[in-house]
Amino acid sequence: MKIIASKKMSVFAPAIFGDLRIAAEAKKAAGFDLYDLSLGSPDLPPDEKVRKVLSDKSYLADSYGYTLGGIKRFNEAVVNYYQRRSNVSLNPETEVIQTMGSQEGLVHLPFAFCDEGDYVLTTNPAYVAYDAGIKLAGAVPYYMPLLAENDFLPDLDAIPEDIALQSKLMILNLPGNPVPAMPDLPFFRKVVEFARKYNIIVLHDAAYSEYYFSGTSPVSFLSTPGALEVGLEINSLSKSFSLAGARIAYIVGNADMISIIKQLKSNLDYGTFAPIQDAAIVALDNAEEITDRLRSEFSVRHNVLMEGLVEIGWTPTPSSGGMFVWAKYPYDMDDKEFVFKCIEKTGVIMVPGSIFGTNGAGFVRLALVQKADVIQDAINQLRDLQL
Repeated sequence: MKIIASKKMSVFAPAIFGDLRIAAEAKKAAGFDLYDLSLGSPDLPPDEKVRKVLSDKSYLADSYGYTLGGIKRFNEAVVNYYQRRSNVSLNPETEVIQTMGSQEGLVHLPFAFCDEGDYVLTTNPAYVAYDAGIKLAGAVPYYMPLLAENDFLPDLDAIPEDIALQSKLMILNLPGNPVPAMPDLPFFRKVVEFARKYNIIVLHDAAYSEYYFSGTSPVSFLSTPGALEVGLEINSLSKSFSLAGARIAYIVGNADMISIIKQLKSNLDYGTFAPIQDAAIVALDNAEEITDRLRSEFSVRHNVLMEGLVEIGWTPTPSSGGMFVWAKYPYDMDDKEFVFKCIEKTGVIMVPGSIFGTNGAGFVRLALVQKADVIQDAINQLRDLQL
């Protein structure tokens, strides 16, 4: 029997992370230390209160039924969180929907709004899941370059009129993955104006909204006047609350858009495990305490990595938030070849920038997922790199 993959499988390029792991394991087997700054999976455990609820609820015999659209208290916790953190008022019944992690929500969302041939405005570079969802829906990505001269924010004025008129969706991620550019209210006001003019739905991926190190939190897109008319915000508990493996997130925003997503989701799954929702509620209700501790730790890591890269002659993109550092290295070498050379020569594991888009060529992404002393050791290894 001849097994042939569907044509749609062509949108899924082989992930480089498996190859990075193989190279790293070979280095480790040879007796060398590794400094893994690749995957954006938080190394800190969830808060003890969160783990306790998850453990206790999982033991109960009646915790194992379908939850369908999610339990009401979860939506209420999201609404309370948004009111406290961003001064945004939401209706828990009509303006919130739960997803099984943000990846699931991001990949499926274009199915709800895009027809074959519609354009989706997305950035270059960008998180790879955006492209997968766009192409699976039969839509066409239009890439907005993130350039230093624009503070790594997309230039809406550079989008051709004919593309804007054919666009159904715009995806933004600020501070982002891989580029941790920070949004401000004037930029989001311009996004709202653009969306209104061309009748475009805006999806803001706020996965790193609790990762800020300057004392001022990133602006929520939904806090922008008019944003609830044109858009949505998706957020995950994976990063901010160290619940990556639990797979729980939510989309909030325009009630009519949420209604359409609910219709799609009702055909895809039967809801997240109830104890995970209970744990997420505790996390959201105690967000200030939990995320203050997270920021304290990650701020130190961020400073060590940024200062260390500058010291050894690299050019990190200026940032005051996010879970990653986006840096240009001072070697005339393809970024994919470069990261494997770094593993071989130093044991430092990074992600090549070009997997996030053509504008990522010559850059690498480094995740703040190791303690500060390990990050400093990685810097020391890179300082002595001989190619």
